Amino acid sequence: MKQETSGQAREVTGMDDAFDALALVADLCPEQLLAVQDAAEKQLQEAALARQNEDGLLDLLEARERTLAARQIFDAALYVELSDRGAYRKGGFVSPFALYSGGLRLGEGEAHRRARLATALGRFTAMTGERLEPSLTATEAAVADGEIGRENVLVIAEVMEKVPAAATTDDRTKAEAMLAEAAKTLGPNGVGVVGNRILAWLDPDGELSDDTDRRRQRSFSLQGQDRQLMSKIRARLTPVARARLEVTLAQWAAPGMNNPDDPESPRGAADQPGLDPAVLAAAAERDDRSLTQRQHDALQALMEWERAQTGVAPNGSLSSELVITVAETDLARQAGVALTATGTRLPVGDLVQLAGSVVPWLEVFAGAGSQVLYFGRGRRLASRAQRLALFGRDRGCTTVGCSVPFARTQAHHMPDWTDGGRTDIDHLGAACGKHNRWNGKKPGQWESTVLTDGPDAGRIGWRPVGRPGPWLVNPFFHPEKLADHHPMAGLNTRMAEVSDTDPPIPPAVVRPHPDESHRSGVERLLEQYLAA
Repeated sequence: MKQETSGQAREVTGMDDAFDALALVADLCPEQLLAVQDAAEKQLQEAALARQNEDGLLDLLEARERTLAARQIFDAALYVELSDRGAYRKGGFVSPFALYSGGLRLGEGEAHRRARLATALGRFTAMTGERLEPSLTATEAAVADGEIGRENVLVIAEVMEKVPAAATTDDRTKAEAMLAEAAKTLGPNGVGVVGNRILAWLDPDGELSDDTDRRRQRSFSLQGQDRQLMSKIRARLTPVARARLEVTLAQWAAPGMNNPDDPESPRGAADQPGLDPAVLAAAAERDDRSLTQRQHDALQALMEWERAQTGVAPNGSLSSELVITVAETDLARQAGVALTATGTRLPVGDLVQLAGSVVPWLEVFAGAGSQVLYFGRGRRLASRAQRLALFGRDRGCTTVGCSVPFARTQAHHMPDWTDGGRTDIDHLGAACGKHNRWNGKKPGQWESTVLTDGPDAGRIGWRPVGRPGPWLVNPFFHPEKLADHHPMAGLNTRMAEVSDTDPPIPPAVVRPHPDESHRSGVERLLEQYLAA
């Protein structure tokens, strides 16, 4: 291609450019190399692409993609060094994943991808001290040459994870080499197709797959809520789990059973003793639900039945109870969204319906209660009342960027219990088990406190030990606070309308009397608030 220098055009080759560039940077350290790379990126942003002809643009595109692909080798090596030497602790993180997802603000998805790429391409250190070969040797070599991009690497890694454990080492090596060769000419979808064919070639009769492979791949994941507060489930069931689920759904999702829109619909399993066949037949005649809707309602009925059997946990933990917090303004206008301790957002209009089958703890921010929330050094574990109050204030883990819901948190002392901390509500905060263990006084640990002034007064602030800077709060469970801090917060009437501002501690904790009907008790409770 042609380049113009000092107004003159000269013919250059890719080999000449590569040779000159290598000679220029041969003796630079990593920091200097990154500085050169940064300077080159800035120059590229200002490059006169309009002067390139079409062939030149295509050459630039291919060269650019080769460079981006080859960079994965350095990224994997950097990840390995951070991991092997524990350098992430200096930044105040407990794992490389926490550093990438939270410290670099890449998010959990990208942090997982970086970890998978490092596992596939990186040269980790063995317990005996020597460097190990990459797990995907042929792939690593192709990536180093810029021939395979990151998406193809992730597909290859996914396929190799599905290779049966009983396959020979030679077969695994051949399979990976075949995938790497295919990735040089195919995109991720094509590599996936080749991968499926290779898996079928390795185990055409399914004889190599065993319980070890099936147990390794089993999963059940509840996906996040969408804008309509609906959720998807992603699962990979073992044959035994599927067989049992099919039997259960055949009875609980039978036509006419567990229909929430039919008050006369039988509840439970279709084969339960004492169920009148005529009643079931009549309910089935009225049932216009699809199979998928019936199975959804069956799952909900199963959960309600299970909760009725287990009852309420005797300890102070809220992880096994349905706990709901809601702003009084939302309750009064029968709109808005409530929050459960497990992290689910729930329309306020659904509260009465939900309370009909279980006895929830319902928090309404209307004033202080009468339960003891200050124990000093008299006890170490937070009481149920304290946990409820913490839920109302923190809603989940208070550590920056953590999305763990309140039901999976612990009551975190500030200062720590071992340093004389008190079990008082204004010296406690919600923290998941991992981040609770972050707290300390040594480099690599974090310190925390209840903020006493500023826009985040009353909330929990965190920062790395020994690193000056502002206290950081977790905005994950308080998105309305971001609107409060925004210069145009006054225009955001919706956020201001539903904001709980700084609710008093503790909130009023109300529960229907156990002798009353679950539904009628909560209905009367809501009616009292709506009439007030």
